[in-house]
Amino acid sequence: MGFGHAGDGNLHIYPFKDELSDEEWTLKSKNVMDNLYEKAKEMGGLVSGEHGIGRVKMEYLEETVGKASMDLMFGIKKVFDPNLILNPGKVCHKL
Repeated sequence: MGFGHAGDGNLHIYPFKDELSDEEWTLKSKNVMDNLYEKAKEMGGLVSGEHGIGRVKMEYLEETVGKASMDLMFGIKKVFDPNLILNPGKVCHKL
């Protein structure tokens, strides 16, 4: 299920679909990731370390970094992209 470089505190978690139907996969993988990120949060971890957030982890980001950090990131984005035309709807969108 997981791989990465645990020695420096980073794990890359990718559950395997195996023979699950698409519907079962969607439900079970969401449940696994919800539980995983909740545990990471309890332990002071984040949803991402040295890599980008991506669409899958985006829904967990504000919960782990907090609203103030999200507002700060959005403010920085607005300086460089005042019309919000670069990579719209991704990490730094107004939640």
